[in-house]
Amino acid sequence: MRRHLFQGLFRSPLTEPPPPGDDPELTALAARLDGAARRRLGRSLSIREVDTGSCNGCELEINALNNAFYDLERFGLRFVASPRHADVLLVTGPVTHNMREALERTYTATPAPKWVVAVGDCAAGSGLFADSYATVGGVAAVLPVDLHIRGCPPDPTALLKGLLALLERRGTVAGSSP
Repeated sequence: MRRHLFQGLFRSPLTEPPPPGDDPELTALAARLDGAARRRLGRSLSIREVDTGSCNGCELEINALNNAFYDLERFGLRFVASPRHADVLLVTGPVTHNMREALERTYTATPAPKWVVAVGDCAAGSGLFADSYATVGGVAAVLPVDLHIRGCPPDPTALLKGLLALLERRGTVAGSSP
């Protein structure tokens, strides 16, 4: 036991090195996203994440958007606890039979204008769980999807680029009139 204690005291920790300072490309991307949200909505973007039966890989990447490296709060982008305060529903995973009603209720509770973003290959209907007996299919089988962000899982930068493309796209928003 004492040997393990001394080894732990004198060995360097097994962690990754800290990331470099602010990444200018990431900062510019997040600033563009915030600017697009303010132009399109007149305020910052509010995001509600819904897991409908995934392996949690996509959730880890979405949660990384709130960590100290990405820190989207500094750009006015925020995750909300209630769909009543959301502009975007980020839906991950294939829709399981048990989560279908919950997803539909969440969509109904989200005020218009609203967007639905299917995050990851499973949410697009072609992931690992595509042929499972427990799933209804991808998110598009239950809700109108405005954007698919592919990847297994997509990294945080891909998520930001997808949200930016969604906000800069011309056309109608689900729940709004043309």
